[in-house]
Amino acid sequence: MDKSKRPFLKSKRFFRRRLPPIQSGDRIDYRNMSLISRFISEQGKILSRRVNRLTLKQQRLITIAIKQARILSSLPFLNNEKQFERTESTTRTTSFRPRNR
Repeated sequence: MDKSKRPFLKSKRFFRRRLPPIQSGDRIDYRNMSLISRFISEQGKILSRRVNRLTLKQQRLITIAIKQARILSSLPFLNNEKQFERTESTTRTTSFRPRNR
């Protein structure tokens, strides 16, 4: 069969399959900080399933473990490494002027 007569067949692409981030022996628990910290962003947010490459069940368990660790204070709610700095330039310098009628 000629290639021009098979317009809908795609060429096969070979790609390297990524290893799953959670192995079968890893236990998803609020005490396993080395595992939990892999699924939190620098700002302290829980990363999405698509970014983590987790199954739905694994993502739910990770989310529950992170929330439990936060409640028990073993994990902060926010990552405060970058403190917000307030400078004098952010304060309001305009004065209030009453309208003249």
